[in-house]
Amino acid sequence: MGEMTSNQLGVIGALFLSVASSVSIVIVNKALMSNLGFPFATTLTSWHLMVTYCTLHVALRMNFFENKPVDMKTVILFGILNGVSIGFLNLSLGFNSIGFYQMTKLAIIPFTVLLETIFLKKHFSQKIKFSLFVLLIGVGIASITDLQLNFVGTVLSLLAIITTCVGQILTNTIQKRLNVSSTQLLYQSAPFQAAVLFVSGPLVDQCLTKQNVFAHKYSPIVLAFILLSCLIAVSVNFSTFLVIGKTSPVTYQVLGHLKTCLVLAFGYTLLHDPFTSRNIAGILIAIVGMGLYSYFCTHENKKKQGGDFSSMSQNKDKDTTPFLANGKKMAHQDEENPTEK
Repeated sequence: MGEMTSNQLGVIGALFLSVASSVSIVIVNKALMSNLGFPFATTLTSWHLMVTYCTLHVALRMNFFENKPVDMKTVILFGILNGVSIGFLNLSLGFNSIGFYQMTKLAIIPFTVLLETIFLKKHFSQKIKFSLFVLLIGVGIASITDLQLNFVGTVLSLLAIITTCVGQILTNTIQKRLNVSSTQLLYQSAPFQAAVLFVSGPLVDQCLTKQNVFAHKYSPIVLAFILLSCLIAVSVNFSTFLVIGKTSPVTYQVLGHLKTCLVLAFGYTLLHDPFTSRNIAGILIAIVGMGLYSYFCTHENKKKQGGDFSSMSQNKDKDTTPFLANGKKMAHQDEENPTEK
């Protein structure tokens, strides 16, 4: 019971850290890009990952966690995939309207469900699917304003969806199958993610903004906001791996849409962004969907834990029966239960 409570507290802590850090970095980056005129999002992300790696390296030296080597080929491919997915998401935003970009982000959940169902044989109940549908409808109403399609933008969005889904599924699968923590996996893969974005970032940003990141004039306040963004990003990157490892890629995406709703609300409250009755209605519907998803997941997990506990009890009874029986009965049971030999 104590272990279960500790695990639940760990999940709640990871979710809270993810929401708080993600909303904070959105507000800081919005001020950096919109108000201070620094539009180089992909390059900034590469700096985030480099600072994350350096911070984790210091933490490793101070014995805050133990490094666990992972197959280098797996780590390199995983790091490159995650770096590429970030690049595709930024390109998708650059070549599409805001509305179509939001549709791209919404499509990640059903595509993740599809991939996990086909390749990992994971079962999603009708109740879970219904709650996800309600959530997506709500976020769509709140955030999608226009849908302008073009061929290049559509292809980039499809690539962004595929690479993001596969990357998040692998984040969960690698941690569980190789028995590595979120910190260990992030420490191993961050240099490769950073390398991909450090090389491609300036090119992607120049393609999107028609400006050169190296020719930009860095004022002290811009440098201060970049540093603040990088420090918050350490928490964002850490909590991302932590949440996916402790829950699932789908739950992480649900959490991401909660962040979208909070960003809309904070944007209206702090930055005085336009806010309509449609935004309010969409956020309320999304909150209902999140509530249903949380309730159904909790209910199904309790049923599963109850079934596992019952199965363990039955196995325990079977294991103890031979010790209570006489020698003749023990021999007879051994013949019938070869798995206990």
